[in-house]
Amino acid sequence: MTQVIGTRPAAAPPPLIAVNGTIIPRAAITGEIQHHPAPSPSASWQKAAEALVLRELLLQEAGRLAIVATPQVDDKERRETDDEARIRALIEQEVKVPEPNDTELRRYYDANRARFQPSEILEARHILVAARASDADAFAAAREKAVSLAAELAANPDAFDDLARAHSDCGSSGEGGRLGQLTPEETTPEFAAAVADLAEGETTAAPVETRYGLHIIRLDRRIAGDALPFETVAARIGEYLRERTRRTATAQYLARLVSRAEITGIEIAGAEAHRVN
Repeated sequence: MTQVIGTRPAAAPPPLIAVNGTIIPRAAITGEIQHHPAPSPSASWQKAAEALVLRELLLQEAGRLAIVATPQVDDKERRETDDEARIRALIEQEVKVPEPNDTELRRYYDANRARFQPSEILEARHILVAARASDADAFAAAREKAVSLAAELAANPDAFDDLARAHSDCGSSGEGGRLGQLTPEETTPEFAAAVADLAEGETTAAPVETRYGLHIIRLDRRIAGDALPFETVAARIGEYLRERTRRTATAQYLARLVSRAEITGIEIAGAEAHRVN
């Protein structure tokens, strides 16, 4: 008997998947995989198969309820397919999303006030000694220069404008290092952290290192952001709560369809994974 060395038995094909007797073609699952990235090919296949099973379930239910829908076109001129339109109409008919009342809106506002607090506005200036940390010699020289400038400013704070014009490698040097009004989010994390510790009129005692080099920073003014009033954000809160409720209700609806269906060849995840976009 001749033995072939180095060969491996062919991998068994994935099981046939069916929803209430309707088979989901393997080719359809393969084509769907591109829309479901995952850490491994098997995980992508599972997610793609689940999506097609849920789609088939919804289309079968739309057929049972004799759902008829006209495809819609969005603001980018993208037109729904007939199946997408029927699924949308089914969800709109069967998934009820109650309107949040004023009490619920205010409760969310009170519990999440930090979300409606705009960032503070800073008026700051700096002297930048540009350097790359990857060039050890150049960076050491830049640090030495920045430390010297910081010491000179400590002795003569009024010299900031002149020193910025003479030594800063930032385009703001012509304005005495002034950066105008900005928020902490518009700066690097290191810059923002340094400014957070400064009082108005104060200058960093030591140079602050960022990916651009070394900065000497002065905070001229800090303007606190006022909390947005409830009336200004109530509509936005309502939209968020409606969408959150819609997703939860849709997941529960899909879970009910799954529990009633005969699905073979795949295990479907729990209700929290059953979402339709």
